[in-house]
Amino acid sequence: MQLSATPYEERLTAPRSWWLISFLVGVSLALILLPFGTLPMLGGLAGGTAAAAVVTSSYGSVRIRVVGGHLIAGEAKIPVSALGEAEVLDADEARAWRTHKADPRCFMLLRAYIPGALRVEVTDPADPTPYVFLSTREPQRLAQALQTARNTTGAA
Repeated sequence: MQLSATPYEERLTAPRSWWLISFLVGVSLALILLPFGTLPMLGGLAGGTAAAAVVTSSYGSVRIRVVGGHLIAGEAKIPVSALGEAEVLDADEARAWRTHKADPRCFMLLRAYIPGALRVEVTDPADPTPYVFLSTREPQRLAQALQTARNTTGAA
């Protein structure tokens, strides 16, 4: 059983600089605990770095997938039959749709460190969500995967 003609999967990983910041959080905690001795300082370095790395990893573990006739974006699972046209947004247009053009009813999977985005209309009349805004590094490829999945489910 084939799930979709052109499966799409993207993980919105955090930038490398955030991992450096995670280490610096550990160093900061180590310096705070330095007056209490070497062992607490080393524990603060390890614990602070690990805690910050867990937060960074969880924030950057969000996935966007097109599989089995569905768009899965984070915790949202939307059938492609309920989606309309996809609009590829460049950095400036994505910024506008994140701010002054945004509709409060829309679903946003937003990662500000990713400049590009895709805006997909929701055509389901029972759904009050007007569109889905997805931060993505490959908006063209995601739009193509959605179109292919829509054509595949429409033909079946």
